[in-house]
Parts: sequence; structure tokens; C-alpha cells
Amino acid sequence: MLAVSDGAAAIEFYKSAFGAVEQWRIDAGGSVVAGLTVDGAEFFLADENPPKTMGPDTAGSTTVRIELFVDDPEAALARAVAAGATDATAVTGHSHTTVTGSIFRMLQGGVKDPFGHIWLIGTFLD
Repeated sequence: MLAVSDGAAAIEFYKSAFGAVEQWRIDAGGSVVAGLTVDGAEFFLADENPPKTMGPDTAGSTTVRIELFVDDPEAALARAVAAGATDATAVTGHSHTTVTGSIFRMLQGGVKDPFGHIWLIGTFLD
């Protein structure tokens, strides 16, 4: 569950930036909790509740990288930037060797959303 400074605004950003679909929303006295999906991948968000939970901007850092895999990472990254994401890192190709010795290749870039969360956007290559 992502802690955000403004749940209602976050829902609208994720819809615009990543094509998220709102599955459900609770608004309890101005505190929003919601379930969304991006291409079927489910995630939740909630308004931060310091000191129990804080979003990255309130905490001063994030400890999570959210990885979103899509068919066209360059288009997804551009869409996120157009919706208000910042600190964009261009989509580039790279490869990794697994502990078993196999190699996988991917294209990946990244953005920081308006709530301080880092999103890595990529696709695996054959």
C-alpha cells in the first residue's frame, strides 16, 4: 500500500499517468484508501497517517522502487511525465545475469511521481 499526501489527487495521477483503474475507494472523513489496477496488477494507496505511515516526501526519502512492466515503456514513461511525474530517466537497454547463470535483457527507465514514489518502467526482451 502506497502512503501518499493526497489520496484523491494520487488516484487521479495514477489514472492519468499509468492508465490505472479504480476498483474501490473509501473516504472516511477526508482520509482516502483505495484499490487500483494497472493492466490487471493490483495495488492500494492510502493517505499518510504520521507518525504511523508517511509518504516519501514527509519521510524525506522512499525505501521502495515500484517496477511496472508494460509493452511500450517509452510511451508509458512519456505519459507519466505528461501527467506530472518528474526526474525521468530515459528508457535504456541492459542485461542481468541471474544466480543460475541465465541472462535476461530488458528496457527500463524511471520517474518520480508527485507523491515521492519511484517507478521503474520497463519490458523484458527475448
